[in-house]
Amino acid sequence: MVNRKVAALVGAAAVVFAACGGGATASPTAGGGGATGCTVGVSWNNYQEERWAKWDEPALKKAIEAGGGKYISNDAASSEEKQASNVENLISQGAKVVVILAQNGEAIKPAVAAAIADGVPVIAYDRLIEDPKALYITFDNKLVGKMQAEALLKVKDSGNFVVIKGNKADANADFLRAGMVEAGLPPAGESNDKLKNVGESYTDNWDPKNAQTSMEQFLTANDNKIDIAFVENDGMAGGAIAALAAQGLAGKVPVSGQDGDAAALNRVALGTQTVDVWKDARLLGDAAGKAAAQLCKDKDIKKVSGVVQFMSPGGNDMTSIFLTPQPITKDNLNVVLDAGWITKDVLCKDVPANTAPAACK
Repeated sequence: MVNRKVAALVGAAAVVFAACGGGATASPTAGGGGATGCTVGVSWNNYQEERWAKWDEPALKKAIEAGGGKYISNDAASSEEKQASNVENLISQGAKVVVILAQNGEAIKPAVAAAIADGVPVIAYDRLIEDPKALYITFDNKLVGKMQAEALLKVKDSGNFVVIKGNKADANADFLRAGMVEAGLPPAGESNDKLKNVGESYTDNWDPKNAQTSMEQFLTANDNKIDIAFVENDGMAGGAIAALAAQGLAGKVPVSGQDGDAAALNRVALGTQTVDVWKDARLLGDAAGKAAAQLCKDKDIKKVSGVVQFMSPGGNDMTSIFLTPQPITKDNLNVVLDAGWITKDVLCKDVPANTAPAACK
């Protein structure tokens, strides 16, 4: 991936909190607030996911407009085909820079290549697009997976484990899994003397319902004898925990997640989710918005502030910005409270006083 010290420095340099704002409702906003200058188009893969409207978009929009630009966007509603036409539509509306949260990093490549050929810089937002001419901005996802596994293995370092990975077409799913291996989890499909792999699967579209189904099947196949559940994000963790709860195992089986979803942080406080690796999406949106504003003035992605190079799984030398995540457990929930990411009433909802972590007292 990327040298950890470099990533940490890049992350630290990027830690400038963008103000939170209310997201749009059913579809992305399309105004620029009267801002003049360069138009930046954002193609969302699925705007219905909580974090995009709540955290990412407000930070993106604010940074773009602060740089004198105009924000426009559209939503692919989880359709690879629609996203390709959406990118073309943004350019036809005058976008001089396009930010793409890819539904499928491989399927979107022709649209990316066409945009770049037309002189429109592309930012691959949060998810890798294997085109060395695109700027890739994300949190260090390999480090996220490492943090997830470290937290779970600290609680339980032996027994039967399952891995519920994200969408196979999203490179992040494999970055996360590779990070877990760095923390000591056996590679995909493998076991060791202490840890036995009894179930591993990708999850279409990172869908919580599909994750719940996978966990139900793993539980059935193993007579409920699952000791650790390595789950790659919060939405899927919710599905997995629902399946565990149906068998009376919620809170007994360590479960991981990421993103800092409100429901997941509440589960950490309740004790049903062990770790939530927090990626402050405000920082990601802010970094991408600032990069887009710079690309409006100079199309050379290598001149964008804070970039580093890394060799992608596809063998491409990618120009990238990596931000540093933070694992959240019951012991440091005050971090998200102090950052204004969540309110105490939401974080501590239904948490019994006798088991409440310090942040809920």
